[in-house]
Amino acid sequence: MGRTRTRTMIQTADGISISVETCGSGRPIVLVHGWSQSAQLFSSQIAALSDRFHVIAYDQRGHGLSDKPNQGYRVHRLAHDLAELLAYLNLRDVTLLGHSMGCSVIWAYLDLFGTDRLHSLVLVDQSACLLRGRHWSEQQASDWGGLFSESALFELVDQLRGPDGVDSTKAVLASMLTPGGATHLLDPLLEQNLLFPRIHAAQLLTNHGMTDWSDVIAQIRLPALVVGCGGSLISTSSMQWIARQIPGSKYVEFSVQEGGSHFPFLENPDLFNQVLLTFLDGQA
Repeated sequence: MGRTRTRTMIQTADGISISVETCGSGRPIVLVHGWSQSAQLFSSQIAALSDRFHVIAYDQRGHGLSDKPNQGYRVHRLAHDLAELLAYLNLRDVTLLGHSMGCSVIWAYLDLFGTDRLHSLVLVDQSACLLRGRHWSEQQASDWGGLFSESALFELVDQLRGPDGVDSTKAVLASMLTPGGATHLLDPLLEQNLLFPRIHAAQLLTNHGMTDWSDVIAQIRLPALVVGCGGSLISTSSMQWIARQIPGSKYVEFSVQEGGSHFPFLENPDLFNQVLLTFLDGQA
């Protein structure tokens, strides 16, 4: 604990400055935040991991302290940014930890670059597809997630773009936290969310919500920890499906009583860090 954190800016091939925080030494673990979040939300994980690992947390384009350009708000572009980050820092044998849309960025990285530079994965609370297919069976909906209908997804996108974008964001965040148990987290989460302009947040959510990663997930052959949450809008059945696709993966589920909302690493950081370190130590 108490290691010095270093923040730098790196530039992507299309001229966007990305804010990167590094801490500690050892095998690298890169923390990939979710839609409209930031690296700051991983502060507890950075502190817990940096005694044994080289921890890298970064703000994706448009988010946090990174540049906020008018282009590139597609998951595959974010995956290309991740690839540029790994190359710039010359990282190898990397564990990628993705939360929410951060998992989709990892899946896009695998889709584009394969397992180049990677050692293992940690996938936290993100189903294979947020948009429920019109012709999905009940079993497919259970396996792949299908959180939104088309009308619900585009209604939310329109709300984010409109004059009530801040209120809509706050309502979404509130639905992602344990009712009555984590209300103190709402305002700090909203502050970080609003660093990402709502017009860009809407654009990225459209792309994120409509992309189906089930075929990519089925091809993963890296050691993986898959984390489901009993109190999340993302169904535990969809997280269990992901774990079943990855041979030898470890599945851990946080109950509601354990802070198992969409943000288990914020609601119960001690338990989350313990689970994470147990997995990472097992991959030495």
